[in-house]
Amino acid sequence: MAAAKSKSVVGVIGLGIMGGSFARNLVANGWRVVGYDISPARRKELAKAGVEIAKDTAALAAAVPTIITSLPKPEALIATAKAINAAKVPRRIIVEASTFTIEDKERAEKLLRGGGHVMLDCPVSGTGSQARTGDLVIYASGDSKAIKKLQPMFAGFSRKTYDVGAFGNGSRMKYVANLLVAINNVATAEAMVLGMKAGLDPKKIFEMVSNGAGNSRVFELRAPMMVENDYTDATMKCSVWQKDMDVIGAFAKKMRVPVPLFNATLPVYAATLKGGHGEHDTAAVCAVMEAKAGVKRARKKR
Repeated sequence: MAAAKSKSVVGVIGLGIMGGSFARNLVANGWRVVGYDISPARRKELAKAGVEIAKDTAALAAAVPTIITSLPKPEALIATAKAINAAKVPRRIIVEASTFTIEDKERAEKLLRGGGHVMLDCPVSGTGSQARTGDLVIYASGDSKAIKKLQPMFAGFSRKTYDVGAFGNGSRMKYVANLLVAINNVATAEAMVLGMKAGLDPKKIFEMVSNGAGNSRVFELRAPMMVENDYTDATMKCSVWQKDMDVIGAFAKKMRVPVPLFNATLPVYAATLKGGHGEHDTAAVCAVMEAKAGVKRARKKR
């Protein structure tokens, strides 16, 4: 795969729920996208969406000037950084969009810098369903000149990009945002279950809350799944979310900031995982709270 000179070319490593959406939206917005994922199924799926599939990370790094990484584990990020360095390609800009600890991102940044590359810390705020429609906010941090240069690319898969400053500030902002998501998701389930046990129709609960003072973006996104009692079309899998929860909790502890509401959600998410919802959307906390409250309704899918 020959190196591409056009500025409208970008690589995406990690073609899961988020990375796959980045790639699809960039293609739809006229970008040439080269992608790679260790999963053959994801490679096949994204190839059908117009993404050129590289044979490996090294081939992708040789083909594009900018690489977006959206990975499930920090070990995958480190392995990717080493593979990019081993490819011995000219300076690349790596846009790291995953949610990991700052320490893990700093380790990858140091590796890539040693290889002559620039890594940006750019986590995104939004669910998988929002990613599909480009309704994402990017918290970009690191080299400001690189961030400014990449604004057209960011616009290809998001609605807003903030330059948060020094490397790591993007992740710090993401922890703040996800703390609220964690709380609001459980609060949404709590309210839905209270209403259902009181005899209210779940569809009516959603309609009335979403038009009232208790509404939130998380309620709008997750309550419809709770209404349908179907969590299989995951926009954030419970198993992946647990990693984010661990990161937020460790960060708050390090900062010595009490987070009582966040901590109150921990056993709810733990029970959801234990209940077999690992591959389901985090809205499945509602199913757990229904069981605890003794709410009985016809089951569709968990």
